[in-house]
Amino acid sequence: MSPTVTQVGDGTYLVGGTDVNWTVLTDGDAVTLIDAGYPGDERLVLESLRSLGFRPEQIAAVLITHAHIDHVGSLPGLLRRATFPVHTSEREARHARREYLEQATALDLVKRIWRPGHLRWSLAITRAGAARHVRVPEARPFPGGGPLDLPGRPVPIVTPGHTSGHTCYHLPESGAIVTGDALITGHPTSRVTGPHLVAPFFSHDPAGTLAALDLLEPVAADLILPGHGPAHRGPIKEAVALARERATPAR
Repeated sequence: MSPTVTQVGDGTYLVGGTDVNWTVLTDGDAVTLIDAGYPGDERLVLESLRSLGFRPEQIAAVLITHAHIDHVGSLPGLLRRATFPVHTSEREARHARREYLEQATALDLVKRIWRPGHLRWSLAITRAGAARHVRVPEARPFPGGGPLDLPGRPVPIVTPGHTSGHTCYHLPESGAIVTGDALITGHPTSRVTGPHLVAPFFSHDPAGTLAALDLLEPVAADLILPGHGPAHRGPIKEAVALARERATPAR
């Protein structure tokens, strides 16, 4: 398997790994990596960087949308190769350090294994290391406020719900927003395509996940870079409205 690297703007790339995405922002000889896939995606993360002409030593920082294993899994391996800061919201930094854990359990998945797409997806993520215990003790809160002094000049927007400290990243210079799992466009366990919410059992607080859309609606962005599914072009206000229409009660 090879990563799918899609350029979506100047110095902005959405990369697909094992049914999950990460974003690469480039500026000169440095990169910002937003999220990092499963433990088994480490090779794919490295390959995606290499395909763009970068080495792990050129990572200026890794930003985390949230600390589920499909978004932080390769970080311990990457940090053994190079030294770089890892940032997220103050609450989510504690989650990444595994001071607590907010994640769907194996039982949650087993109870739904009969549903379309769940078995194939479960087997794929198990091979990618979904059952491993991963912690990122290096995770720390963002320095300062406003745009971060990193490639892409990302602006954090804390969107609690999917996890207590989930964070999206606005990229004003490219009119994009990295939404993690606050707003996705596709998932192997879902028959829905286009902007929608993850299935409620994936979220720590499903009602909060829905409410977090209020924080995304006013953002000046017309390009959504989700944690799952392809990039979506169109005003985020319209994407949020569609996601609200498609939202289902928690189950």
